[in-house]
Amino acid sequence: MYHTFIGIDISKAEVVVARQGHAAVAVFSNDDKGYEAFYQQYGEVPEKTLVVLETTGGYEMDLVEFLMEKKVAVHRADTRKVKHFIRSHGTKAKSDAVDAKSLALYGSERYEILALFKGKSAQAKELAQLTRRRMDIKQMLVQEKNRAQTPQQQWIAKSCEAVIEVLEAQIVEMDRKINQLIEADNEWKSKQKTLQSIAGIGPIVSNYLIALLPELGQLDRRRVASLVGLAPYPCESGQRKGYRKTYGGRQEVRGILFMAAMTASRSRSALGDFYRHLLAKGKPKMVAMTALMRKIIVIANARVAELFKTLAQATT
Repeated sequence: MYHTFIGIDISKAEVVVARQGHAAVAVFSNDDKGYEAFYQQYGEVPEKTLVVLETTGGYEMDLVEFLMEKKVAVHRADTRKVKHFIRSHGTKAKSDAVDAKSLALYGSERYEILALFKGKSAQAKELAQLTRRRMDIKQMLVQEKNRAQTPQQQWIAKSCEAVIEVLEAQIVEMDRKINQLIEADNEWKSKQKTLQSIAGIGPIVSNYLIALLPELGQLDRRRVASLVGLAPYPCESGQRKGYRKTYGGRQEVRGILFMAAMTASRSRSALGDFYRHLLAKGKPKMVAMTALMRKIIVIANARVAELFKTLAQATT
């Protein structure tokens, strides 16, 4: 499928580029000027080239979008997987050049199973950014309310009240903009209604899922559970059979599902009955809650998938 494999290690200021089979690496600035210089130096990145880079706190996204515009195949690698891959080759050194070479090697060895990055629409990017900003402000609001409850001088208490007022107003404004975006998109609007038909999922949780889990309805139940870190993995060796554990996945989505599960566990719905049944069987509360979170996301995935089928039939 590919003739050339390029690995890129990215920091806030620099882009370190390595090509599989070449010892030398090149360094460019992490800006538009550096991207153009990289594109020119590597023969305008020929066809059948795969570029592999890691997720780096968002510093990689400008380069990813630049490459997408140039029709270059890009894979954003899971940092944890690449780390284990480097260790499996016995590499102990750690530098930007080593990481770039390792990413190129990773692409050349595993390209057949690597998913290519697919860009989002401008509306989807805006929705995700607004949603994450709302989450940040909500966290700040909780922190400020906690500070306001501690014994302190009167003027400090007034300062906390003023900050709380500003943060609450910002959350209201974020909700207005988020709902405005969703209302303007028929698919999102239908998805929002479908998600809110599930016990435990209200307006806020449904908006979060639309923004932060766009894959919902496009995967099978096992893959969607794994994507949010709710797939149980066995812990067995010989005669020993330990507890199955969940890990990894999108932490922010898992936190949202915990909120939904807390609400569903107290409801009189089938999901509430499911949670209470697990407790009656002697399951620890956290185990039962995790199972309920997994059930919620699996149901949501199935209903959204059915919604997509209905919308597709309506357009044909």
